[in-house]
This record gives sequence, structure tokens and C-alpha cells, in this order.
Amino acid sequence: MKKIALIVSLVFLLAGCTSQKKMENDKTQTAVAQEKEQNNTDKMTKVLLKTSLGDIIIELSNETPQHRDNFIKLVNEKYYDGVLFHRIIQGFMIQTGDPDSKTAKPGQRLGMGGPSYRIPAEFVPSLYHKRGAVAAARDNNPQKASSGSQFYIVDGKTFDETYLSMIEQRTGKTFTPEQKQVYSTMGGAPFLDGDYTVFGMVLEGMDIVDKIAAQPKDPNDRPMEDIKIISATIIE
Repeated sequence: MKKIALIVSLVFLLAGCTSQKKMENDKTQTAVAQEKEQNNTDKMTKVLLKTSLGDIIIELSNETPQHRDNFIKLVNEKYYDGVLFHRIIQGFMIQTGDPDSKTAKPGQRLGMGGPSYRIPAEFVPSLYHKRGAVAAARDNNPQKASSGSQFYIVDGKTFDETYLSMIEQRTGKTFTPEQKQVYSTMGGAPFLDGDYTVFGMVLEGMDIVDKIAAQPKDPNDRPMEDIKIISATIIE
């Protein structure tokens, strides 16, 4: 009987140790996940776009590392210094990043320039085309790979649920309740989701984005007076 009691006690002791160890492991995993999430938020790279109409500060997402690293590389190379906003559509977006625009003549059609490479698409459900989103432009390629340098900032407008439902039916896209709420109140460009990579967000300067989008333009959506990125600088 004593031997049985001893065995039972050992079983409970081992079970207790296993349970305690599992709790400690769970706590450790939770702490690691929380720290990772905190780091992703705190250590996102911020870029100051000093434009001829005012400053815009954008934040690059860590969830799209290839787009983030390429953008940082180009900023450090001063690639964006002097490029024009060559396409603006109020209520939609403003586009820039074409190196050919640095020496463009008045009225010259732009939008074809850039590095000799593309960036593979990085579609992340939590990164969508809400107002202020920073996304990569691209040409018409089946992989939906991004331009090596051209990007746009969503000026956007609001869309009601009827319109969002129509997009879902026609394209097979699915909007979450959160996305529907954002698109119907804050606005954006929902029809671009899943087709163009969103890799950042405007933190400051949406009034400047609005100002750029509202400028007079020619039939090709190029501003009548040049609006340029004077400099792009990593600030954090």
C-alpha cells in the first residue's frame, strides 16, 4: 500500500511539474509574441518626403520586407530627390517615383521609368487601400509584381456598403467588417485591394496629399505646374 501511495504521489508530482512547465512555456511564448508585435510597431522605418507643397511623413510596414528594404535603399541612394508627382487624381491617389520625370519637359507624358527590376507582390490582408495608404505602382504583369520605384499615396473617397458589395460580387474580393467600416467612413480605394501591394501609411501630411491631388492637371493627369519631391530622408 505504501508503494502504491508513493507511486501515486510521484505521478501527481510529475503531472504538476509538467503543468507548471507548460504554463511557463505558454507565458514565454506569449511574451515573445507581444515583444515581436511591439517591435514591429516601434521599429517601423519612417521617411520624410519634403515636397514643393509641404512635408509628408510615411511609415514603412515590416510586413512587406521586400518593398520596405527596396524603398529604404532608394531613399539612401537619393533616388527620389527631384522626382515629380506625375499623376494626380483627386479622390483617388497621387503617384510619383518615375526617375525620367527629373528632366521631363512640360507636357511630357510620364510613368514608364524606373529600375530594371520588379518587386514580387506582398499582399497582406491587414494592409489595404484606405485613405493615406502608400502602395507600389506596377505595369500589367500576371504576377502583379511591383515597379522598382514608382509608388502612390491614396487620397481616396468614401464608398457605401452597396458599392463594396458590388465589388465583391464582380471581382471575388472579400472585405472584412473593419474594412467596410473604414471605406465607408474614412475612405480609400477598395477596388485596388489584392492587385497592388500596400507597403506603408502616411503618418503626417495628409493635408499636403489633398493639396497635391487638387492641383490643376493636363489630360494625362500630370500637374500643370511641376510638384516635386525635393528630398526623401530616413528619419527613424
